Amino acid sequence: MSKTLYVGNLPWSTTEEELKSIFSNHGTVYSARIISDRNTGRSKGFGFVEVDDNSAAKMIAELNNTEVKGRKIVVNEAKPREERPRERRNRGQ
Repeated sequence: MSKTLYVGNLPWSTTEEELKSIFSNHGTVYSARIISDRNTGRSKGFGFVEVDDNSAAKMIAELNNTEVKGRKIVVNEAKPREERPRERRNRGQ
């Protein structure tokens, strides 16, 4: 079983491989992804790490509020994504 952790306040230069590496030192990591802006491709400064259920609490305790490239990151269990209504655009009608 796995859990997804939210990682916030990431430096924009952080790569998915770096994120995975940071967490791998504290337990089993299945995947890591950095969220980027659709238009610019630039990092939004947060991401998600899928980890082993048994490692999640330990990782949160050990990594929350630690420094990565000069910024203190926020680590907690990810909340389920809320469904948002799709934005409807009036195309000049």
